[in-house]
Amino acid sequence: MHTPFEASQSDQRRALSMSTLAFTVCFAVWTIFSIIGIRIRQDLGLSDTEFGLLIGTPILTGSLIRVALGVWADVYGGRVVFALTMLAAAVATFLLTYAHTYPQFLLAALGVGIAGGSFSVGVAYVSRWYPAGKQGTALGIFGAGNVGAAVTKFLAPFVLVAFGWQMVAQVWAAALVVMAILFFVTTKDDPVLVERRRLGIKPKSAWLELEPLKNVQVWRFSLYYFFVFGAFVALALWLPQYLVKVYGLDIKQAGMIAAAFSVPASLFRAYGGHLSDVYGARRVMYWTFLVSVAATFVLSYPPTDYVVRSINGPITFHMEMGVAGFTVTVFVLGFFMALGKAAVYKHIPVYYPNNVGAVGGLVGMIGGLGGFVLPLAFGVLNDLTGLWTSCFMLLFVIAVGALAWMHLAIRHMEREVLEKEASASALASLPELPEMQGMPAPGTPAPALPARKAGAVLTDWRPEDKAFWASTGRAIARRNLWLSIPALLLSFAIWQVWSVVVAKLPLVGFRFTTDQLFWLAALPGLTGATLRIFYSFMVPIFGGRLWTTLTTWSLIIPALGIGYAVQNPDTPYVVLLILALLCGFGGGNFASSMANISFFFPKAEKGNALALNAGLGNLGVSVVQFVVPLVITMGLFGKFGGDPALVKAAAGPVPMWLQNAGFVFVPFIVLSAFGAWFGMNDIADARASFREQSVIFQRKHNWIMCWLYTGTFGSFIGYSAGFPLLTNILFPEVNALAYAFLGPLVGALARSGTGWLADRYGGGRVTLFVFVLMMAGVSGVLWAIGMRAEPWAFSAFFAAFLLLFFATGVGNASTFQMIPAIMAKEMERLMPDADAETRRKQAEKEAAAITGFTSAIAAFGAFFIPKGYGTSIALTGSPEAALWAFLGFYVSCLVITWAVYTRKGGLLHDIERGIAPRATHRPAAAE
Repeated sequence: MHTPFEASQSDQRRALSMSTLAFTVCFAVWTIFSIIGIRIRQDLGLSDTEFGLLIGTPILTGSLIRVALGVWADVYGGRVVFALTMLAAAVATFLLTYAHTYPQFLLAALGVGIAGGSFSVGVAYVSRWYPAGKQGTALGIFGAGNVGAAVTKFLAPFVLVAFGWQMVAQVWAAALVVMAILFFVTTKDDPVLVERRRLGIKPKSAWLELEPLKNVQVWRFSLYYFFVFGAFVALALWLPQYLVKVYGLDIKQAGMIAAAFSVPASLFRAYGGHLSDVYGARRVMYWTFLVSVAATFVLSYPPTDYVVRSINGPITFHMEMGVAGFTVTVFVLGFFMALGKAAVYKHIPVYYPNNVGAVGGLVGMIGGLGGFVLPLAFGVLNDLTGLWTSCFMLLFVIAVGALAWMHLAIRHMEREVLEKEASASALASLPELPEMQGMPAPGTPAPALPARKAGAVLTDWRPEDKAFWASTGRAIARRNLWLSIPALLLSFAIWQVWSVVVAKLPLVGFRFTTDQLFWLAALPGLTGATLRIFYSFMVPIFGGRLWTTLTTWSLIIPALGIGYAVQNPDTPYVVLLILALLCGFGGGNFASSMANISFFFPKAEKGNALALNAGLGNLGVSVVQFVVPLVITMGLFGKFGGDPALVKAAAGPVPMWLQNAGFVFVPFIVLSAFGAWFGMNDIADARASFREQSVIFQRKHNWIMCWLYTGTFGSFIGYSAGFPLLTNILFPEVNALAYAFLGPLVGALARSGTGWLADRYGGGRVTLFVFVLMMAGVSGVLWAIGMRAEPWAFSAFFAAFLLLFFATGVGNASTFQMIPAIMAKEMERLMPDADAETRRKQAEKEAAAITGFTSAIAAFGAFFIPKGYGTSIALTGSPEAALWAFLGFYVSCLVITWAVYTRKGGLLHDIERGIAPRATHRPAAAE
């Protein structure tokens, strides 16, 4: 059969160039209501919802008919169907000028929408002229016809102002007629149709053309296009009105600026096709969704007025994205949407070479429906919320959902392939977009994309293999560790920033009770601990690299929120409570970070690696308590950081930039997030669904270790959160913030520097000793409080707390060293018939899940300890009742550690004494 490979280059170029030009004209007509709709709205007095329905109706028609037009293009040839489509749309556009009522305009808009259906026709026609290796670029160039939306925004406002909206419709209709004739005269029937006619082969039934649509993955794939194309169309229609209403621009200025979105979202589609051919469409789609999430989040922030009451009167300032910033952001958003559109359509002719029209029509239909549904939703959200930025809030939610769904689908198929083939090269056989499961794989008669293996995914990972570890593994593991540590440090800093901020709120004008302040200090612990429960299971599902990147980005939300909120003493208490809850994002990150790092290291080094990750990450608590008191005394960000508040001091009023407590971390969060994305790795076989990981809830040692780790880490984080405020209350003459950072510093350094003790002597034995120290520390604190009238009482109080912090740090490392040793021992009992490698992998997965889950439960200490202080003070006038309760808890931890693990006959007794082979493979001589 005559194939596209044999078509002449001149015929290919002519077909592509004329199709692109025709699609440009069609797209200009399809989006005509983005300009003339504004004048029609004024004439008819439409609401936002009615306007959204009007501009979305053509998109509805153009989307729904794409499947039918695509099928007809496969059956009868794209050349004739394309020309007839343009002629039909031209008639409907001309008749638009005779509409006078709102229902008449809606009916006419249905006809105008026929122009949008041309996309599926063009995809079917163009793809038949090119081989698979060039179809991505060719379809990208064709898709650049989306620039027709920009053509309408550039030219239509001038015609409208000069001659009225009716002339716009008439001119655009005439352009369609001229283009239809020109296209039909200058192009040829595609090679597949010509060969089919030559051989007398009848076209397949239209019902057979629809057969691939039964594949559910195609429908899921179509939903990705709902965002990259549907949101593009929706914004192309919505932005002119948005700019007029929000920034007060006239229609010509709004059209020009809106084109700054439409142009890159169209022209760069061709570049997206090239990138998809060269680097793989999956990578392009990841970048599309990641950047879209960031851009829509920034655009979602509504305009806000702030009032700062100074000694010279109220100082007001307005927070809103200006026209310049808005233009740049939508340009970036449009650019990556263009890449994503090309990436989606790269695959249709590859996986469905004989059904391009039908499948392309379905994908285009779903995407086009986004262009109908979203403008309508924008109008409804405007009417309901009164926020113009609500449209970007909706797009943010869609982008996050699309990214998560795509990644989960990819990971699911990769995991199935690995389980089925059990080979390191299994991933190489996957198609470029693994979520297209069930489609022809490489090696089948249908053309396939070259398999590419993402460098971020480690398909061969054998840390227990000494040769592999020495030659390859150690360097990769250490790189991931040293990128994980700063991300975790920032997470702890954001988690505990309220421990410092609450002590300064009264100085800048906030009037809260002691119990309210303790609530603010405690709430981050509550949400952080709760989030850890979910974060514990996320790394095997999403992959450590993506999850670390996303969770690090999430820290920006509370950091910026605190920076803005503390500038106004009239900020409602509930707003501060919400921000305190959002700081829990930082607390949740610990569970996933520890689970991720645990996969990279062999058992002999796991304890020390986890101690370094957690210990240096814990330094974030000390960093926040050391850095924040310094940065709030200086205007680091100039006018961009806001004005200072004047607070009383011994030498008179001094300025305080309390907002810097949040703002100072923002640039470091951005750097760390980029470092995680570009530098970290995923381990292919470290994957498991939630169902697979949930087996830990049946393991009794999971719950025992939750209790013990609450005694160590729960105490560390709880004392860190409550120590500054507790010291202020008990010793008001002492500047607590000058010393507060030392406690968490000692705890963090103890954790990172003593991991080797548990590796050498056994985590159980070290943990037993830790609880003895903690009992002594609490006893010392109680004694110092009872003697606080004495001049040396604060020194004794502080020394006892330093002992507590030191003990918690050592215990944090030792308890985490116990978990993999316990699970390795348990697998011998639970899986007696499995080979050593199978038991090792299962123990690794369960230990990682238990590590995360125990950290989640223990993190509730960040809530209960500060809240325990507050409740004890409210009921008894002293924190002593809370401290006595803590002492009793440590006694129970001591008894459990001895009875279950370290006594003779305990689970770890023989292992830690070298009587049996140790889980860490440490030789007995190391004792």
